[in-house]
Amino acid sequence: MKRNSIAIAKKLRKNQTDAEGKLWAILRNRQLSGVKFRRQFPIGSYILDFYSPEYKLGIEADGGQHYVDKGKGQDEQRTRELSVYGIKIVRFNDLDVLNNIEGVYEIIQESIESKRKQFPSP
Repeated sequence: MKRNSIAIAKKLRKNQTDAEGKLWAILRNRQLSGVKFRRQFPIGSYILDFYSPEYKLGIEADGGQHYVDKGKGQDEQRTRELSVYGIKIVRFNDLDVLNNIEGVYEIIQESIESKRKQFPSP
């Protein structure tokens, strides 16, 4: 991992968006199904908003720039590249996070359960 990625991740942690803050409030300290999430986690040339190494599950809170053609294309490429490593990305619109955190919570929980079924504990 490049030092530059670590510095950028630290900066992003200090300057989180309102949506990221709200998501972090439900993900931190294993509050959601006992799953450990990391915030602004660098993987290769990407930095995921939230990442569970145990389940290879990335959570992204997307602002408006992700919904224009250029942003959509970059997100699709990123998702494809990360899927090579077995990482599943779940994306949420910032407005959904801010206005429907219960629904977002349920979708993340379903994604975790799906991963658990895929990789059961011994």
